[in-house]
Amino acid sequence: VQLQASGGGLVQPGGSLRLSCAASAVGFNRFDMAWYRQAPGKERELVASITSGGIADYADSVKGRFAISRDNAGSAVYLQLHSPKPEDTAVYYCNAQYYVFSWWGQGTLVTVSS
Repeated sequence: VQLQASGGGLVQPGGSLRLSCAASAVGFNRFDMAWYRQAPGKERELVASITSGGIADYADSVKGRFAISRDNAGSAVYLQLHSPKPEDTAVYYCNAQYYVFSWWGQGTLVTVSS
């Protein structure tokens, strides 16, 4: 399984940004997908997840501001950032999970600054 994250960049506080993660995998629809992030000097943390059945969950810090979605036909998962804050600045990683197997993308940098 290969995951390619994209869409990061500089965004102003209160703006919006959409991250994409394209998966090269057979059976993408069976994977649980997630977005993690790692800020400088901090541990990697779970931001949002979506099950193979489409059930989404969010970290409290982004609930109501971020939205995760998936396109099984296109083998992709997205993270829409609404009204990001400077503390959302981090490298964002997508993750695929299938039973005990886990795969990571290379990360895309999001910088929230005016």
